[in-house]
Amino acid sequence: MTQDLKKEFFAYRNGIIAEQLRAAGDPHTTIMGCQLVDVIAITGRYAKDARLAQALWDDVKHRECRMAATMLYPIDDFSPEKALVWCNSVESVEIADVLCHRLLRHLPYAAKLWQQLRESDKPLVRYTAWRLLLNLLIMNRIEKTNELQSVVEKELATAQAPLLKVLESINEEL
Repeated sequence: MTQDLKKEFFAYRNGIIAEQLRAAGDPHTTIMGCQLVDVIAITGRYAKDARLAQALWDDVKHRECRMAATMLYPIDDFSPEKALVWCNSVESVEIADVLCHRLLRHLPYAAKLWQQLRESDKPLVRYTAWRLLLNLLIMNRIEKTNELQSVVEKELATAQAPLLKVLESINEEL
């Protein structure tokens, strides 16, 4: 089934976008240049399946596979342990954004996951944590408190791009 998805990604490939991503430093060796809307349309034709999603996630060299995995993993089957493993293996800001938006924000334990991830010393894991918080705030799934505002302001004091942009958006939400 992963081969079927890869064939569809190939059919939707966009060389101009792929080259732009490569030039911008995208870490994947296989980039079809599919737009997110195309990946959503392709994965929408498949049933959610944990094994398929994991196989796609395990293909760390293929940008579109990593994106699709976040759309095909059944939320009820995505354990907190699995969430930590996936978050710790995020290789780009784009994948972190898609992971947070398409999967993590829907998890019943998403707020707890944010708290765990923000303690990481890995920049992309920390980025994922704050991106998840932004999603939770937008969805009104986390309370806007003075304590939270203080935590965000403390992080803002030392943040650099791309985390800085996410923190500024969080600050606006608060």
